[in-house]
Amino acid sequence: MKPPESGGRDARAPLPGATALERGRPGRMALKPLVFALCLLPLVWLGWKAFDGFLGANPIEAVVRYLGDWALRFLLIALAVTPLRQITGWSWLARLRRMLGLFAFAYVIIHLMSYIGLDQFFDWSAIGREIVKRKYITIGMAAVLLLVPLAVTSTDAMVRRLGGKRWRRLHKLVYVIAPLGVAHHWMMVKKDLTEPMIHAVILAVLLGWRIVAARRAARHNGGGPSRSETACAVRSSS
Repeated sequence: MKPPESGGRDARAPLPGATALERGRPGRMALKPLVFALCLLPLVWLGWKAFDGFLGANPIEAVVRYLGDWALRFLLIALAVTPLRQITGWSWLARLRRMLGLFAFAYVIIHLMSYIGLDQFFDWSAIGREIVKRKYITIGMAAVLLLVPLAVTSTDAMVRRLGGKRWRRLHKLVYVIAPLGVAHHWMMVKKDLTEPMIHAVILAVLLGWRIVAARRAARHNGGGPSRSETACAVRSSS
């Protein structure tokens, strides 16, 4: 058991200004199931639209694009967790980062499988030609491949096995994957670029925030790594 901090306060006790989620275990336990259910709502909405025939003149294209849009949105939401936590001081947000990242991966895989199964009917030769011919598909496939090791190493056991430093270095691939996702969406859309532009701006803000925060941290720490790197990595992935 970790001894209390100076002043007699247990280090695990919430701070006086902590939110209700940080004060009580019931609130923390309810948070993840609630967010999990919310993350499923896009699939529920898609199912309802398909059941009622509201997918438009080209339902297959509508399904593939809808799932891809939500995959990119979840990726951006996962990237927004750290800036929001730093701005608001809500440490409980870090508990959601792994779940949101895995939902982004899940939506990417469903998007890919809908393209392979519904759009191309598992015609692997045609899919191969499409990957070579269409640059936005090439970029999208590259993003999917880069996401796989991030999903595989998302568990606490993998964080400990790799070590906090190597784990964080590997997961910096997300800063390559997210621009690839935005580029994939941008190149796929032929007419109205409003949504791809919004995604690009959001990504630019999130990456810009990280650059500024990293420079401030480097100045504060003298360029040295934090003493609790592995512990922080495990907590943020839980």
